[in-house]
Amino acid sequence: MLFHLPKLPSEINITHLNARVNEQRKKIIQATASKLELLQFTKQLAKEAKSRKKNGQKVYLIDFKGDVQASAVAQLREEVTLILATAKAGQDRVIIRLESPGGMVHGYGLAAAQLVRLRDAGFYVTVTVDKVAASGGYMMACIANEIVAAPFAIVGSIGVVAQVPNFNRLLRENKVDFELYTAGQYKRTVTMFGENTQEGKAKFEEELQQTHALFKHFVEKYRPKLNVEKVATGEHWYGQDALDLNLVDQLQTSDALILELLAKHDVYLVSTRRKPTLGEKLGLQAAQIADQLIPSMFDKITEYAAKVNQSRIQMRDPKL
Repeated sequence: MLFHLPKLPSEINITHLNARVNEQRKKIIQATASKLELLQFTKQLAKEAKSRKKNGQKVYLIDFKGDVQASAVAQLREEVTLILATAKAGQDRVIIRLESPGGMVHGYGLAAAQLVRLRDAGFYVTVTVDKVAASGGYMMACIANEIVAAPFAIVGSIGVVAQVPNFNRLLRENKVDFELYTAGQYKRTVTMFGENTQEGKAKFEEELQQTHALFKHFVEKYRPKLNVEKVATGEHWYGQDALDLNLVDQLQTSDALILELLAKHDVYLVSTRRKPTLGEKLGLQAAQIADQLIPSMFDKITEYAAKVNQSRIQMRDPKL
């Protein structure tokens, strides 16, 4: 198996959510219940741990928060590789908490391909959407065996959009020439500064339609029960409407789903992050020092200004 090696070393964090939640539960019991109830609760935790061990199925949780460039794919590919290298396909389960309004085609194509790796390896994949999985975000979500969305989550937007401003008339009015040299008839179809031809615009529109067709075929492959032609209009839907259209499979928040799983499964949050460089560390420390000093300096300046102002008042009216 080939591992993706990041340009800079990453920090790997594995959080056993059962242990974290149970620790919080225990603190509440200690503060609100009797010693007998605390003892009973401790026995209950031991019983739950024994049940989870007997069940044997682990749940691995990944977070993906997407921007226009899908820059979080750098961490996603490492996290997927870690799971593929350690988890048991066909037994363990993977959940991705996804939040993304979409973005660049190639970025989200790569992000979606990472989830395909999990499906192809035999893992049962669930994608949860609490806020939004639209366009490229839905391209990722549709790969899952199951999509669970919050009642007011936004899903869909199966479409392609491109916006290109053109400054050619402004340049001509200011007597500025713009020259573009290419080799290949369609190396550049539309530009921001040149005069766009009808042929170039038509080719650009053709490329958008081709991308849209690829998007639709991709969704059809992983959600065969979905009437793609009906929903591939670029529109988005909420909750019950998305469920009725088969865009999602269940209405539930990620918190509710994970809480259900904690009772019988060991749930592990897998996360990676790039280690900050020395310069970034120094910059962070400087920012922290500034955060501490600025309020203190502001308080002192305010106090001094108040004293000066008071002394001026006293000079004008000695009775004060």
